[in-house]
Amino acid sequence: MSVPSAAYPRVVLFDLLTALLDSWTVWNAAAGSEARGRAWRAEYLRLTYGCGAYQPYEQLVQAAAEAVGLPASAPAALEAGWDGLPAWDGARDLLQALRPHCRLGVVTNCSRRLGHRAAALLGVDWDVVVTSEEAGYYKPDPRPYQLALARLETPASQAAFVAGSGYDLFGTSQVGLRTYWHNRVGLALPAGAPAPEAQSPRLEAALPWLAGFGVAAR
Repeated sequence: MSVPSAAYPRVVLFDLLTALLDSWTVWNAAAGSEARGRAWRAEYLRLTYGCGAYQPYEQLVQAAAEAVGLPASAPAALEAGWDGLPAWDGARDLLQALRPHCRLGVVTNCSRRLGHRAAALLGVDWDVVVTSEEAGYYKPDPRPYQLALARLETPASQAAFVAGSGYDLFGTSQVGLRTYWHNRVGLALPAGAPAPEAQSPRLEAALPWLAGFGVAAR
């Protein structure tokens, strides 16, 4: 039985660099190994979650590299690989399947310059792209999500979010965004984070969840 378009949310917002794009691979390559890449990224995340108002993304990436003992060349190597960020398998198929039914947007922890470059890699005519630089705060502060919804003139009750990090759940729960967690690498839910409405290591499972969005809310 086909599901009417009315069952979909009006808007689907996505985390970009973890939910749709495999930025793990590019960070690891720039660091020289998976272990060093993960340590670098963990330190970067610690800095973003603790900095409050927006501080330049590129500066935080550099500070994190220094803190974990990476060479000064690592941040430049990360940016050199930026336009080669690979999409997770299933990402483009999901976006194409949703396009007839929903408006699509990105909310990403990044500078405006790098965020819009990364969003363009997916070949989607996005309805909105919000970076932390534009919002003035890093996720999971609620303001980046709220800015995207305001630009689309859509209440949170009529939108869904596809997260790549469990930390997004702190922010989406404050805003009232029902959330699917694309937990690709099997991370544990952060301490104190609300549970997602659905989660899977695959993006394909997001489509039936989104297709039944309005039905589940009744």
